[in-house]
Amino acid sequence: MKKILYSLFIFASATLFAQKNPNVKFAVSGDMIGTVAMFESQKDFVQSTQVYKTAASLPQKLKKFSFLADQGLTEVKFKNNVSPFDNISLASFNQQSNLPKDTPVFVEGYEFKDTNMRVYSEIAQNLEVKDYNGVKTLFITSTRK
Repeated sequence: MKKILYSLFIFASATLFAQKNPNVKFAVSGDMIGTVAMFESQKDFVQSTQVYKTAASLPQKLKKFSFLADQGLTEVKFKNNVSPFDNISLASFNQQSNLPKDTPVFVEGYEFKDTNMRVYSEIAQNLEVKDYNGVKTLFITSTRK
């Protein structure tokens, strides 16, 4: 009986840590990921946006981001291809947190297995290293706690 309860506790804690945040809408510019709110704060630099409501409606060039399209996905194009944001790879965030660079990273509850993927550094308002399924894992949120 104790083993069953222990197993349920581990499963519940793992799913609790990895819950997707339904309030965050992701946006992509080029091959870099940010949030819609982040880009809205820099409207002077934005040339155009295209909103895709489902993963099925994504064009081929954005299919690799389909795991982020639960709440839709916005493609952002900057004027003169100049972004006001710095970008960084998820592997670099792992290294800064003293984790192996190929450890998957969770951003707002979404698991990024490809740590070579680049994100706008402004997305990382809060970084926490937590134990996830027995592995030290980086969790990133786009809002300050």
